[in-house]
Amino acid sequence: MIRVVLVDDQALFRAGIRMLVASQPDLDVVGEAGDGREAVALVRSVRPDVVLMDIRMPVMDGLTATAEILAQPDPPRIVMLTTFDLDEAAARAIRQGASGFLLKDADPEFLLAAIRTVHAGSSVIAASATRELFQHFAEAPQPVPAEFSTLTDREREIFALAARGLSNSEIAAREYLSEATVKTHISRILAKLALRDRVQLVVFAFEHGLA
Repeated sequence: MIRVVLVDDQALFRAGIRMLVASQPDLDVVGEAGDGREAVALVRSVRPDVVLMDIRMPVMDGLTATAEILAQPDPPRIVMLTTFDLDEAAARAIRQGASGFLLKDADPEFLLAAIRTVHAGSSVIAASATRELFQHFAEAPQPVPAEFSTLTDREREIFALAARGLSNSEIAAREYLSEATVKTHISRILAKLALRDRVQLVVFAFEHGLA
């Protein structure tokens, strides 16, 4: 059972999402909050697996709440909810460690699939969408960390393809590898660079001028 917390200042929106999520046999809404401050306390109390977090709320916004939640031991996966495709606040949240973002008018089946995908340890959005977001809000590149030099030539090739938004199957076809092998390489790359998921990989690539 995947334990979900909903955070949004609009009660009607929360009710709709709660009904959708609760209709699934493998998903359980274990709490709701109407602002970021409530969310931080709620997450500490109920220890959910996934948090759907609105960005713009009173009392404490979603960005501040996300930072506080991710600072807790063993934090949940956080998915930002936004009304804008290219949202600078969503970009900031992903830099902080959120696993991606969803548009509030996303297809219901996509939202349900996103919760499951994030819980499984992957990003909630296509890396290409993250890439477009960070390309739009690109800043001056930072120096490349020493950890990047620990990647093998093959890992650097796969890193570059993943940073461009290619899926495991697309990388496998291009590099003449099995999907399982690509998945292993991606896991090693994430471990070496201390990144949580593919979204963080795309962020890393843009921040260091590697995309």
